Amino acid sequence: MILVTGATGQLGTAVVKNLLENTSANQIAAFVRDESKASALKEKGVDIRVGSYDDTASLDKAMHGIKKVLLIAGTDEDNRLQQHQNVVDAAKKAGVQCIAYTSRTLKDRNTIANKLMVGHFQTEDYIKASGLNYALFRNVLYMDTIPQFVGERVFDTGIYLPTSHGRVPFALRSEMGEAIAHALLESDRDNRIYRLTGSESYSFDDVAATLSDLSGKDVDYTPAEKSAFEAQMRERGVPETMVQKVVGFLTDIKNGQEEEVSPDMENLLGRSPASLKEGLKVLFNL
Repeated sequence: MILVTGATGQLGTAVVKNLLENTSANQIAAFVRDESKASALKEKGVDIRVGSYDDTASLDKAMHGIKKVLLIAGTDEDNRLQQHQNVVDAAKKAGVQCIAYTSRTLKDRNTIANKLMVGHFQTEDYIKASGLNYALFRNVLYMDTIPQFVGERVFDTGIYLPTSHGRVPFALRSEMGEAIAHALLESDRDNRIYRLTGSESYSFDDVAATLSDLSGKDVDYTPAEKSAFEAQMRERGVPETMVQKVVGFLTDIKNGQEEEVSPDMENLLGRSPASLKEGLKVLFNL
């Protein structure tokens, strides 16, 4: 049986959806904080296990009868590493055969600007040191984040970001969930690192050109200076912690941390992932 943590979140939902399409529901368990949000999964026959990453007793209980665990990264950035360690410890204690984790695909962990990403690699290290068989999914930035980066008024204001001409092989979250589900169902994929990216990398010049093509409006991309961009965010009342978080993501793009393309996702899907044009058409309803 496969246990998916964070099963009612966006990525978790995509993974469980694709597991249900490829195996029987009685082979799937969902670890959730709020049972009411999992009612649809329960109706489909998924075994619902309630708890949190902080509640070690609930984690121990959730591991009963589980052979493989997908640990979807937590969102509590201050406590995330300890929470992940709790899940790994519970899995090891229960004799789980394999633990999988949703990490990040960044070129050099030692030079990343976004220090929030460090916890992903510390989790990877902890998993490897646990002695459990593992599958690490190093996920690229979701294409789904582009609307957040470019803003709601992108067709009026254009794109103004401090990413220079850095490139990212963006991938849709839904397809990432599909690829992860396929990997989880393959029995011979232990101790593997998957780099889940799109098949082609794109700059925000490409994003602007694609949005122009899809909308029929002129969308320009203007590379911003980091300090000017930060000042603009502060003027809009964005909290300082969020300013640094966003700028960290964008600086890593500028520095080429996100640019590497891998065939892993295409191989798991059995087809090419959605192109930038295909994805933006859906995301912007164009």
